[in-house]
Amino acid sequence: MSKATVNLFWFRRDLRLDDNMGLHYALQDSHPVLPIFIFDRHILDKLEDRDDARVTFLHQTIAHLQGQLAQKGSTMVVRYGTPMQVLQDLVQEYNVAGVYTNRDYEPYARHRDEQVQEYLKGQQIGFHTFKDHVLFEKGEVLTGGGDPYKVYSPYGRNWLDKYEKEAPQSVPNALQSSQFYATTEPATMPSLEEMGFKPSGISLPGSQIDEGIIGSYDKTRNFPAVKKGTSRLGLHLRFGTLSIRKLAARAYQLNKTYLNELTWREFYAMILWHFPHVVDKAFKPAYDAIPWRDAPEEFEKWCQGKTGYPIVDAGMRELNATGYMHNRVRMITASFLTKHLLIDWRLGEAYFARKLLDFDLSSNNGGWQWAASTGTDAQPYFRIFNPYSQTEKFDQHLEYVRHWVPELDTPHYPKAMVDHKLARNRALETIKEAVKK
Repeated sequence: MSKATVNLFWFRRDLRLDDNMGLHYALQDSHPVLPIFIFDRHILDKLEDRDDARVTFLHQTIAHLQGQLAQKGSTMVVRYGTPMQVLQDLVQEYNVAGVYTNRDYEPYARHRDEQVQEYLKGQQIGFHTFKDHVLFEKGEVLTGGGDPYKVYSPYGRNWLDKYEKEAPQSVPNALQSSQFYATTEPATMPSLEEMGFKPSGISLPGSQIDEGIIGSYDKTRNFPAVKKGTSRLGLHLRFGTLSIRKLAARAYQLNKTYLNELTWREFYAMILWHFPHVVDKAFKPAYDAIPWRDAPEEFEKWCQGKTGYPIVDAGMRELNATGYMHNRVRMITASFLTKHLLIDWRLGEAYFARKLLDFDLSSNNGGWQWAASTGTDAQPYFRIFNPYSQTEKFDQHLEYVRHWVPELDTPHYPKAMVDHKLARNRALETIKEAVKK
């Protein structure tokens, strides 16, 4: 029996049929397109929590896409394994003419794709990649001298200028195409349990663009007690269940402050692309000399939200309970860990990576290095967030704090684990001494 000739479209961080660049181009080819998704063991096997809400989200999203494709008389092949092994199996099962996918800029993804491309080349199969996860990538926004930006402000200006001249255009919903591989076989996929996971009870935010929230974002974004002060779309940008092109287009029309946050996301993605050493080292090498304190008990208090600093504890408890933390509070909690406790930013970054629904390596790394003063555009090391004045400014009536720290003002609430002034001076002296050597 002859094997069907197909092009594979490999879904990764682009889990939608609408405005999906790589899928759009796959469907322009003469061969029918068979969509695939791989639950990657290289990634899943490293996760610490068996009820990780992101795996539940992925599983639900893939099932939904399978349902949409079934209505078109097609399917999505879903496998659990390593990408190379799954692709080798599919090359045996089908006559694969080409593999289409969208680019990913993280070091693991780059290494994975280099290996896949080399294997496919040996099989005389084309590997076609497209820009979809960001608006501008790699060398598209550079300094006048052709170098990557290391400071956000000029990058942001250049990025906006480029966007206003040549904003990437959306492509039609793939469901309009008749080029999907036709099959009557029922779609199957591994269960969460078969992959060693169980469903999460965490509530997952929707992917709808709320124009009211975006329109007032510049006025509400810094106040964690405001119920609809931020869009909560980070999860959907992380996994591509929402098109960055469509979101940026609405932001450009509605609120430049919101658009600026999307630009920060692109800046950090390109920092990771051009300077992959930031994954585990300071962007500014001199700052690798900081003698971080080894204090596991203090780190654990920070993780649990039991530091005795109400705004810090509220943020950590929100994160542990919901998989989300308000961005203003992310900055405060990160500053507290790295400056007040002088604990290595990499430990905090890893904890956020474990807990955040919207965890994105480049943005998480960039934010933590900013807080620790080790990264690009970092706050100077002598600028240290004061949790008390931050609370006074952004949660004056303690609505956010009291929601997450109900035992505040009772004997059950712990005393501050470190004095603010003493901690600030310790950080100043330690970092200054380390950096000047």
